[in-house]
Amino acid sequence: MTRAVVILNNPADRKKAADWATVAPAGTRVEFKKAKRTLPQNDRFWAMLTDISTQLDWHGKRLTPDDWKLVFLDALRREMKQELRMVPSLDGSGFVPLGNSSSNLTIAEMGDLMEIMSAFGTNHGVRFQDDQEAA
Repeated sequence: MTRAVVILNNPADRKKAADWATVAPAGTRVEFKKAKRTLPQNDRFWAMLTDISTQLDWHGKRLTPDDWKLVFLDALRREMKQELRMVPSLDGSGFVPLGNSSSNLTIAEMGDLMEIMSAFGTNHGVRFQDDQEAA
């Protein structure tokens, strides 16, 4: 086995992880992480990005949901006081931000990100689907 993941939800999961650790060859890497964002969070996240992208221009440009994702991930990193890393592009004509992925955000981090998005959207007159459905 070259790669495996066990989500620790019950004693059987913990036993499986322990069994694998017992027989793993020397040099095997073991990593423990908090739970990733939930599927409902992911669904809401993309709905919010879509709402923002269809209702707002940013500095005269219409951004896609993927563009907005990068903008908000940058805002989250800044709020969390994380290092912002950039490198020159391959052709040297600009810069590329590093580490902007939402797929590994924890449940709490995704909640913080959506709070940033909600506050931003509210301040810019965005009407979110969730708000309309709740009304």
